[in-house]
Amino acid sequence: MIRVVIAEDDFRVGQLHEKFLENVSDVTVVGKALNGGETLELVEAHQPELLLLDVYMPDRLGTDLLHEIRERAPLVDIIMITAADDKQMVEKALKYGVVDYMIKPITMERFYETLNQYKKTKRLFNHHETFSQSMVDELMGHKAERMNQDANLPKGIDSITLEKVREILNESPQGLTADQAGESIGVSKTTARRYLEYLISIEEGQAEMRYGKVGRPERKYFLTVNQP
Repeated sequence: MIRVVIAEDDFRVGQLHEKFLENVSDVTVVGKALNGGETLELVEAHQPELLLLDVYMPDRLGTDLLHEIRERAPLVDIIMITAADDKQMVEKALKYGVVDYMIKPITMERFYETLNQYKKTKRLFNHHETFSQSMVDELMGHKAERMNQDANLPKGIDSITLEKVREILNESPQGLTADQAGESIGVSKTTARRYLEYLISIEEGQAEMRYGKVGRPERKYFLTVNQP
C-alpha cells in the first residue's frame, strides 16, 4: 500500500486530490496539510511513500521545504502539483529529484497518468534487487519513451492508460464491461470503451456478449491471450 500525504493550502483542492486518489488502487491518504509546518510534521510522523506538494502555501513555499523534507523523510517521493510555472520553481524542484511536476489546473487524466506511472516505477523497484541497463533506461527515460509511444498511437489513445487497461484485463480473466474497466482506472465508460475497442482492433483483445443477472446482455472484454 502506497501511503500519501497531500500538502495543499486550499482545502477544497486537497479534498479533490483525495477523491481522485480513492480511484487509484493500492493507495491510501494518511494525512492532509494546509501549510508548510503541517507538511513537515506529517511527513516526519508518517514517513509516507509519496507526498503531493503545492508551492504556494501561507507560511512557506513548497520548494523551500524540499531540503527539510529530504532530511525528515529521506525516502519519500514528491510530486509537485502547483500553479507555479516560472523557471526558478521548476528548476529547483527538478534538482531535488521530484517524481513529476504538474501545473494547475490539472486534468483528471493527467493526474491518473502520473500516479499510474509512479506505481509502475515502484513495482519495478519492489520486485528487483539488481537492475539491467535496459531497466535503468526505462526508469530514467520513461517520459521520452512514452512520448515516442504516444506518437505512434491513434488520437485519443495514450500509452499509460492503454497499459493500465491491459493490466486490469490481465487481472480479470472473467472479463470486464466498459463500466467496470472505467471504474477500475478512474475514467469514464466512454473512454474505457475506446481503449477496449482499440485492443480489439490490434488483435490484443476480444469481446463477447454475456447475460447479466437482470437478463440484459453485457459486452465483456478479454485479452486475447492472458498475460503472465
